[in-house]
Amino acid sequence: MIDQNGENLGIVPTDRALQIAREANLDLVEIAASADPPVCKVLDLGKYLFEQTKKERQARKSQTKIEVKEIRLRPKTNEHHRGFKVRDARRWLEDGMKVKVTIRFRGREVTYPEIALEDLREIAEDLRDVSVIEVAPSMEGRSMTLVLAPSKGAGKKADKPAEKPAADAKPAAESKEAKETKEATEPKEAKAESAESKSKA
Repeated sequence: MIDQNGENLGIVPTDRALQIAREANLDLVEIAASADPPVCKVLDLGKYLFEQTKKERQARKSQTKIEVKEIRLRPKTNEHHRGFKVRDARRWLEDGMKVKVTIRFRGREVTYPEIALEDLREIAEDLRDVSVIEVAPSMEGRSMTLVLAPSKGAGKKADKPAEKPAADAKPAAESKEAKETKEATEPKEAKAESAESKSKA
């Protein structure tokens, strides 16, 4: 048993523990029921429940929620239609979402899983620059699925345009340097012309 001051009182009979809680005008709360013997603490139950709820709320806030999008295809989906789906998947991956690719079989199509497997491999290859395979292709009933997660460098694409001004500034710097060189050489040339004119005189 732990009293209201946090002091461990050791093993205390239930009647004695309840008496200690009543004398402190507090509650006797079991905080570790699975322990042997169970651990109880003297505390304010209302305050304890409020703090527990607050901790749970903070824990839920700190959890990173990653949305999972899905694209669905058939083994006979044509390249044009699949291209639209792959572009959607690329956009979602660049936004930090996971993508589940599902190929559904109908009728006897399920007897040719190698066709769907090849399609999934091609999709993974098309998206390899923005994703990594989180769950390899696997059969789920009459479907074959693949899960892709965004790669670490997926979001760097949007940062590249910001680097252009630095590259554009280089010619300006070179132009300024050339101007300074020109200004530095002009007086020398003028001086040389003046000396030449004097010698002719």
